[in-house]
Amino acid sequence: MTRTHTVTGSPIGPLTPVTEDGALVALFMELPGRTPDAAVLGQRDDASSADVVRQLGEYFSGERTAFDLLLRPSGNELQLAVWRLMAEIPYGETRSYGALARQLGDRTLAQAVGAACGRNPLPVVVPCHRVVGADGSLVGFGGGLPRKRFLLDLEQRAQRLF
Repeated sequence: MTRTHTVTGSPIGPLTPVTEDGALVALFMELPGRTPDAAVLGQRDDASSADVVRQLGEYFSGERTAFDLLLRPSGNELQLAVWRLMAEIPYGETRSYGALARQLGDRTLAQAVGAACGRNPLPVVVPCHRVVGADGSLVGFGGGLPRKRFLLDLEQRAQRLF
């Protein structure tokens, strides 16, 4: 397996997509005190992530509402199920942790859903920013609540344009 990465600018700061054999396996945001290990990133190869970078650019410019990328996140069974549900949340909409737990068939899983959201290796692409508290409040985003607000506002602005 060949793992590579690149770094691209975005309105929420530098993003580092990591691909492995053509599939996106991670997307890192620049966070103070959190630098991914070099082994996790693989070699730098800007060409290997060109499609990811293009689609991210289209998303941030309001031209793209869904990503069309081969994704291969690594996680346990519950995490993978939560990430699949998050990927189904339509652009510009939100769901609560409890709503996702109910979709999984067990409303008591809301905290586990929150933990899975926090471990999402593909933020923005698998839209954990669209998951909010039961009352609609912004809670729990690994990139920080200002970034979560920015992403939700971006999607709302883009929807108003159409």
